[in-house]
Amino acid sequence: MDGLGRRLRASLRLKRGRWEACVNGRAERDLCEWLLLQPRGNIPVVSRTRLIIVAGGASWTVRTCEMHSRRSAAFLGPAAVFLLNRWVHRMETALPYLEDSVWLGCIESLLETEPAGPPQDNVGEVVKEPERALEHYLPNFAGGQHFFEYLLVVSLKKKHSGEDYEPTIIYQFPKRENLLRGQQEEEERLLGAIPLFCFPDGNERAPLTECPRETFSFVLTNVDGSRKIGYCRRLLPAGRGPRLPRVYCIISCIGCFGLFSKILDEVEKRHQISMAIIYPFMQGLREATFPAPGKTVTLKSFIPDSGTEFISLTRPLDSHLEHVDFRSLMRCLSFEQILQIFASAVLERRIIFLAEGLSTLSQCIHATAALLYPFSWAHTYIPVVPESLLGTVCCPTPFMVGVQMRFRQEVLDSPMEEVLLVNLCEGTFLMSVGDEKDILPPKLQDDILESLGQGIKESRTSEQINEHVSRPFVQFFVKTVGHYASYIKREANGQGRFQERAFYKALTSKANRRFVKKFVKTQLFSLFIQEAEKSKNPPADYFQKKILEYEEQKKQKRPKEKTVK
Repeated sequence: MDGLGRRLRASLRLKRGRWEACVNGRAERDLCEWLLLQPRGNIPVVSRTRLIIVAGGASWTVRTCEMHSRRSAAFLGPAAVFLLNRWVHRMETALPYLEDSVWLGCIESLLETEPAGPPQDNVGEVVKEPERALEHYLPNFAGGQHFFEYLLVVSLKKKHSGEDYEPTIIYQFPKRENLLRGQQEEEERLLGAIPLFCFPDGNERAPLTECPRETFSFVLTNVDGSRKIGYCRRLLPAGRGPRLPRVYCIISCIGCFGLFSKILDEVEKRHQISMAIIYPFMQGLREATFPAPGKTVTLKSFIPDSGTEFISLTRPLDSHLEHVDFRSLMRCLSFEQILQIFASAVLERRIIFLAEGLSTLSQCIHATAALLYPFSWAHTYIPVVPESLLGTVCCPTPFMVGVQMRFRQEVLDSPMEEVLLVNLCEGTFLMSVGDEKDILPPKLQDDILESLGQGIKESRTSEQINEHVSRPFVQFFVKTVGHYASYIKREANGQGRFQERAFYKALTSKANRRFVKKFVKTQLFSLFIQEAEKSKNPPADYFQKKILEYEEQKKQKRPKEKTVK
């Protein structure tokens, strides 16, 4: 008997005439996994079970699922419900009723059975794997959530009318079952949009003999403002002659480009052998807990002819920089140009980046957004705009988008006002408002440029460069708005009220005050201060750490100034 069977048998016991598994979520998944792995014909014909799964005694785990014809009715926890139904559907059989004891006999007689292997490679049609654990929709936080929501493989398929190709999902993991109507519609909208962003090239889609391997990402924004990130690896599959490029896409609500790039390396390595061995790796990743900043999670994975491998995935210590690599931005532009782009972004203007490569576009736009920390860009944000969405550049509201260079003329011919158009290939501004050098206070601009120029050659690793570039921009916000917490007055119910006028009047520098009077009117600042009003204490993050350091430096400086006088 394998370990899965032993765990399952140990978890079953008779209670009040029903068989219960008084266990945690792991044993519930064991039951589901065991059922799903049984080969066709091993399970007797059954119609209804009265097996109850009680995970930690929580009442939500007991649920009735009424199903007929080819499906079962089962009293199960949410994770087991749709997985058991998925298994019954796979058996393709109508199930008559059996009593509890007979059902248990079915389980006991099958615990000795070896599980079937993973699904085989099938690139001709969509391959949808069953999900084996209850999906959790969790907000972004320090650690503990799922790594990803979906792994998709997107390829090109000829349209029914004509010779053109359209992107199509050919592999999906996991395949969710028993979604509510609203959830199903949301999933359909999400999966319908993704192929377009995996192949944003428009009419350039065709079989190729050579194709540069590119890693890029895109962002999809939900109606509630939450975002899902697509991490993509585009390449040509192995073979000879013209071939259609393929994109591996991981959808996650977590921003951590470097870590997901390493995961895509592992997916790509396995796909060169067989699609079948991607499945156990991604299942192991899905069951792993996303690490806290600075921590590592280690996965064990088996590869034919190579044996068992241990894969370590480490999350950067500074979580605000984990989704960014400033090297592309620095290769394409000077520090002065980066500062002007930052100034435009701070006042929420329209910014367009042009570049040939998808990787360059997505890395530069993510880097620009990261310069705004601790504030978050809340407007239109498309790292690589598909051809069908080029009309976005005519939008009158703020946006930050990346466009491939082949669409340069279409962009220039579009009616646009007050836009900063950045040519990353040539390191130039094709269009600008004209006042970008005057937006930020002159003294603080000089401080940023001086800090960027010092020690940059000594910064060698990606993490060191990220810290070096980010630090002066964080310091800029510390000096201009770092005193915000002192101007949030608490009412009796604990709700905070921001004192805007007193806040900017507290600045002694006229240039700083003029800038802050404009900045407090932006959505960047408004969203930030709304969160601060809700929280009784400032968050213990990197920004707050720098604020405390700056205030301590000012305290130490004052006694010296008095002594000089």
